[in-house]
Amino acid sequence: MVNMSTIKSVCVYCGAATGDDPVYLEAAAELGRTFARDGIRLIYGGGGVGLMGATARACAENGGQVTGIIPDFLIGKEQAFDHAHELVVTQDMHERKRLMFERADAFVALPGGVGTLEELVEQLTWVQLNRHRKPVMVLNINGFWDPLLRLFDHMQTSGFVNIARPVKLLVAHNVRAVMPKLLTAVSNIAEGQLHGEAEERVLDRM
Repeated sequence: MVNMSTIKSVCVYCGAATGDDPVYLEAAAELGRTFARDGIRLIYGGGGVGLMGATARACAENGGQVTGIIPDFLIGKEQAFDHAHELVVTQDMHERKRLMFERADAFVALPGGVGTLEELVEQLTWVQLNRHRKPVMVLNINGFWDPLLRLFDHMQTSGFVNIARPVKLLVAHNVRAVMPKLLTAVSNIAEGQLHGEAEERVLDRM
């Protein structure tokens, strides 16, 4: 058994926009403050705008550690966050996603657009294919992810998702539930299966 304090970093996927409801922005800031309070390093896409910027700003301003990972062509568009303790500039999106994966112990998707959805679904696919065991979660603020959850159920009832290998997606309906659910999810995962170096070797065999 692994001590549940094993989670040291969480990758957050979220939008470069704020959305049309202030509750999204409030949740992003609360999540950033939560990571700072719990000593969890935030790994995220490096932008300073939208929910991305709100999460990173709240974490940094409350004493938390922030690692932003951003491709060079998005530095201007997403206004790279200048308060990150570590800002990694990559050549492309593929490198960005690989580094975010390697540096994170878990993944949380806040509301966002197509890019957020793509990053979330990629992690779920890797879990389904047994490429890693890191927990993947959606923060379902204001029911934002309900249509996706229904789609996953539809995929399973239609025979496209094997019932023996369901989509392993954690759902938190408020920020308070995020860390308790993630810690429970990793409580029986060996440390070597959670942290970056071992996972990189697994991916290299794909």
